[in-house]
Amino acid sequence: MAVLVTGGAGYIGSHTVAELLDRKEDVVIVDNLENGHKKAAEAIGAKLVVGDLRNREFLKDFFKKHDIEAVIHFAAYIEAGESVAEPLKHYNNNVVSTLNLLSEMKEAGVKKIVFSSTAATYGNPESIPIKESDRTLPINPYGETKLSVEKALKWSDNAYGIKYIALRYFNAAGAHMSGKIGEDHSPETHLIPIVLQVASGKRSEIKLFGSDYETKDGYCVRDYIHVTDLAQAHVLALDHLRSNETSNVFNLGNGRGFSNKEVVEIAREVTGRTIKAIDAPRRPGDPAVLVASSEKAMKELGWKPRYGELSKIIETAWNWHKNNPEGFGDR
Repeated sequence: MAVLVTGGAGYIGSHTVAELLDRKEDVVIVDNLENGHKKAAEAIGAKLVVGDLRNREFLKDFFKKHDIEAVIHFAAYIEAGESVAEPLKHYNNNVVSTLNLLSEMKEAGVKKIVFSSTAATYGNPESIPIKESDRTLPINPYGETKLSVEKALKWSDNAYGIKYIALRYFNAAGAHMSGKIGEDHSPETHLIPIVLQVASGKRSEIKLFGSDYETKDGYCVRDYIHVTDLAQAHVLALDHLRSNETSNVFNLGNGRGFSNKEVVEIAREVTGRTIKAIDAPRRPGDPAVLVASSEKAMKELGWKPRYGELSKIIETAWNWHKNNPEGFGDR
C-alpha cells in the first residue's frame, strides 16, 4: 500500500517525500503543479500524478487506481497576505479541495491523514510560547481555512473514524542537505529566500514590513524551523497514526524567536554579502510574535529538531539558492 502526498512537489511536501523514500516507503505524489515543481519530484525519484483535488472525478479515479494506506496533505495556498485580498480563492482551494479529499478517502476506506496546518490558526497569541491548548482565533483567511479543515477532520473522525494528526508549524526555512531540492516560489514572498535573493543580486533590497511592533527591536518575530525537521515530524506523525490510531494536534517549531532584522543580520554573516534592507509599512494580518512550544510533539511523537540554529538553516538555504539561482527553472 502507498502513502499519498498531496502537494508533494511543493517545498515542504517534496522534503517529506524525500524522507519517506529514504525509509523505502511506497509514495505517490498528487500535485497540480500550480506551485509545485515536476523537477523537484524528479530530483528525489518520486512518482508524480498531476491532478487537482478540486476535481472530484480525478480523485475518484485516483483512489480506484491506487491502493492508498494513508494521506499526508500539503496541497493549499499559503500566503496570508493574498488570502486577505482573495479570501474566496483560498477557501475554494484550501477547504473545498480538502472536503473532496476526505469524501473520497471515506469512500475508499482510507482512515489516516496527516494534515499540514499552521501557526496562523492562533492569530494574535495570548501568550508566548504558544501551546496547542491556547485559543485559536485567526486574523486572516489563510488561518481560518486551516482551522476550518482541522474542524472538518475532527468531525470526520467522529463520524467516519478517519484518524488525523494536524501539525501546526511555524516558519519553514532551509533546504535539503543534499542540495537536490529547496525553496522555489514564484513570486517569492517568504523572508529568508527573499533575503538570499538580495545576497545573490537577484533583488536590490529587502523590505521589512513593520518596524513599530511591540517587540525587542520593533520588527516582527518568528520561529524558524528547518524544512527537513518538519518533514521528519510528518513521518513520525504517520508512524503515530499507524501504531496508536488516535487523532491529535501538535505544534512544530524551535521555540526561539528571531526578528526580521535579526534574520537579515545573520544572513549577512552566513553569505558574506551586503544585503540592503529598508523599512516598509505593516502588512495586514501579520501578528507581532509567533513562537512555538513544541514540548507536546517532542514528548508524544518523539520528535526533536536536528537543525536548531538559524545560521545553519540559512546556510542550507544559501547553498540551494547560490547553486540554483533560477530555482528549478520550470517557471
